[in-house]
Amino acid sequence: MYKDWKKATQDLSALMQEVGKGVPDVAKGFTQMAKGANVDGALSHKHKELMALAIGISIRCEGCIAFHAKAAAELGATRDEVMETIGVATYMGGGPSFTTGAQALEAYDTFAAERG
Repeated sequence: MYKDWKKATQDLSALMQEVGKGVPDVAKGFTQMAKGANVDGALSHKHKELMALAIGISIRCEGCIAFHAKAAAELGATRDEVMETIGVATYMGGGPSFTTGAQALEAYDTFAAERG
């Protein structure tokens, strides 16, 4: 395994909570923005998480990959949907996105295995 994705989300959550203590208004604003952005509308929450995963891949943000792969798995995204998400991210981000896309697949597989 390349990375312990479950531990990554746990560790980052703790670190982000620490930052939130220092800048509570920013943390509250970010949390509210995330909630608003993910409300089902013309696009489902699941599809929005796949979009966020693609963005995380293309900007090479491991934390983003961890959180959004986890959310996509929890929302019932299939491995095929994640593969196509990785394909689009690679198309938009080139070779670096190909490598982070492989990490995203590993992260998704980790969280999907927990769902059974």
